[in-house]
Amino acid sequence: MTRLSVALFFIFFAATNLILAQVSPDCANAVPICNNTPINGGTDGFGIDDFNGASVTGCIALATGPIESNSAWYRFRTGESGQLGINIGFDVSEDWDFALYRAADCSNLGEPVRCNYFDNSDDNTFTGFGEDPTGVDNFQYDDWLDVSAGEDYYLFINNFSNNNSGFSIQFSGDVFIDFPNSALDCSIISNLLGPPIAACENDSISLSATTIDALSYEWYLDIGNGYQQIPAESGENLNVAVSGMYRVLVVVPSGENIISEVQVSFSPSPTTNPIADELICLDGTTFDLSMKNMEALGGQSPNEFRISYYLSLEEATNGVNALDSTYVPTEGSQTIYVRTTSIANTNCFDVSETFDINTVAIPELDFPTAVYICEDTPVATVGQRIPNPNYTYSWDSGQVSSQITVTTEGTYTLSVTNNQGAVSCVAVRSVTVTFSRPPVIRDIDIEYADDSNMVTVFTQEEGDFEYQLDDNSPQSSVVFNDILPGLHTITVNDRNGCGVAIQDIVIVGFPRFFTPNGDGINDLWTVGGMSVLDNPVVHIYDRFGKLLYQMDENSPGWNGMSSGKIMPVSDYWFKLSYTDMDGQRVTAKFINNHFSIKR
Repeated sequence: MTRLSVALFFIFFAATNLILAQVSPDCANAVPICNNTPINGGTDGFGIDDFNGASVTGCIALATGPIESNSAWYRFRTGESGQLGINIGFDVSEDWDFALYRAADCSNLGEPVRCNYFDNSDDNTFTGFGEDPTGVDNFQYDDWLDVSAGEDYYLFINNFSNNNSGFSIQFSGDVFIDFPNSALDCSIISNLLGPPIAACENDSISLSATTIDALSYEWYLDIGNGYQQIPAESGENLNVAVSGMYRVLVVVPSGENIISEVQVSFSPSPTTNPIADELICLDGTTFDLSMKNMEALGGQSPNEFRISYYLSLEEATNGVNALDSTYVPTEGSQTIYVRTTSIANTNCFDVSETFDINTVAIPELDFPTAVYICEDTPVATVGQRIPNPNYTYSWDSGQVSSQITVTTEGTYTLSVTNNQGAVSCVAVRSVTVTFSRPPVIRDIDIEYADDSNMVTVFTQEEGDFEYQLDDNSPQSSVVFNDILPGLHTITVNDRNGCGVAIQDIVIVGFPRFFTPNGDGINDLWTVGGMSVLDNPVVHIYDRFGKLLYQMDENSPGWNGMSSGKIMPVSDYWFKLSYTDMDGQRVTAKFINNHFSIKR
């Protein structure tokens, strides 16, 4: 559930007489409570053992004695259906536990539907179920409870520590938002003056003791020192303005006079102080709303009032959908509604103030972060092409224009500032300038394997190159596989537009050795694939460069003889030439033109 807890009542740590008036240590005498009932109490002992010697109830277990140590029991009945939460507030130095039972009487409580028995090692100020109203992630909280109208519940609260300054209770959840006056059924409380009242200071509270045939009325007030009669108050109604226990004595003709008591508690009403607008950079970082808390509180104590923030007046008034303190502003202006809430009674709040969060745009920089300068024209212009007259520009090299001209390699950083009043929003972007030299093919290695020939290209220097074979698609790899015999063109292109290297190659097949011994096996040395060339001619040489034999595409091959002489076992070399597309006789490059005669 994303709604903030909306407390229906919360009265903190009253005087001793008031405490005793709101606490029963036994389930059988559980104090009935209703929508607007102020609940406060310190506990002193546990009366009778409500668990009859049991060692565990839900999550609560006995320690050195009974399950109860210092207990308080309350009962209530739901008047509507919805999601219910309870917040039990206490001093951080104390350890309080609770269990909630869905039951109609104390003799058949069953297992609790919500329960917490953790100690308070994290120094929390609340335990309960739903959401901690302070917004912390509290392990002493259980999940929200879905309730239906007409269900009876018993709430057991127990003090497990030696410290005992009292506790308070809040009801919360959307059932109180949707049904603020009927979430709980007040018919369980039978009292002439009605249920106890939680009010905000300056509220007009009137107690009515109207009784048919009444002869007279006497009003009394107890503010912690016992009941004292209120002078000059003898009417059936009493307007009250101070917290305390009120008693009325109604004298009737029968002599069976009526005495009724009710507790009225006034909580301070907060005032939200004016809050200054904010001007911040729209850079995606969060704005900490809690930094505005003290400004909103003014001189009011953060221990008595809580500040929360909303996007609409309706949400602020209902106390729902509070913003996280880490708020991410949106573009333009955003109005934030501020709610100052009394911790003692969350019905006491103020939503009279707002403030605006105005955002300053971060300059948008879209120039390239990498620029290449061709070696033949070593000049480049870098930076933001179209300057904004409202921005200031500064390069780490000292220039103050949006663009600069560079002639050397390196990294150049531009800072652009949007100044709006006291706020300066800066965008930073760097560009790396690199010389790009045209590719030069140093060597091409050709590995022959019939129709699965492989070609590897080597350049003089590394660069941002792409490689292409004939009209095929360019590739980043320097290796071409499965190349058919014939004439091919290798193209090496600089991706940055700084030159192209082109080289024609010829792929032919020939044996690394042959054995011209007349046995009819491997007696001839031939060159395969020559037929794809125009007028191919092969010249064969010995290791001294002497021409031994010449053959064309129609020659059957070389039989290892020259001028009628049998050539010895040795290594031999050849050159392959052909007529290119321009009609020029050229010699094929990059052919590993070495073979051997073996006998």
